[in-house]
Amino acid sequence: MAAMPSTTLDAAAQQAVLGTAAAAIDSGLGRSIASAPDVRRLPPMLAEPRASFVTLVLDRALRGCCGTLEPARPLLLDVWHNAQASAFHDPRFAPLTVAEWRDVELEVSVLAPCERVVVSSERELVAGLVPGRDGLVIAWRGTRATFLPKVWEQVGSAAEFLRRLKQKAGWAEDFWAADVEVWRYETESVGPAQARSAAAPNAA
Repeated sequence: MAAMPSTTLDAAAQQAVLGTAAAAIDSGLGRSIASAPDVRRLPPMLAEPRASFVTLVLDRALRGCCGTLEPARPLLLDVWHNAQASAFHDPRFAPLTVAEWRDVELEVSVLAPCERVVVSSERELVAGLVPGRDGLVIAWRGTRATFLPKVWEQVGSAAEFLRRLKQKAGWAEDFWAADVEVWRYETESVGPAQARSAAAPNAA
């Protein structure tokens, strides 16, 4: 049940990832005329299809988090779109304002491929989770929810991690069914960094 490792980004790629996320939000706020990265000019590490999440934190509280679970487009392009979704289209929050943006902390999580986990019970799933490392996706009859590995910082145990994830999915705390589907994944985190200090990417 070991999760697949993520591909490590070098320093230049990490800077490009953070810079692209910052540029996307700057553009959405009308502070710049930056456009989405030209995929024809990206180096291989940033042009490879990868899934990502972009997280915004303001005053130590979540201010937006959107992303993808499946690698469907070049990494840097995925980061661009997810940054704008996190800032302006997360249904839990009003669109980000210029005043808020100055104090936002920005973090990008780049996902390794999801791995299907086959378990016979909820207890078996909880026993196999690795705190701090595993991101988790649960799905059942059209509903799906995920927690990034970063959520482990807010919970005390694997059982609580799963309980909160079921709550996010809209399920009862004690719900479990034989046809619940489970995947797990690892992430490489880039940041957090103050939005104003995130450099514009050279690769874009």
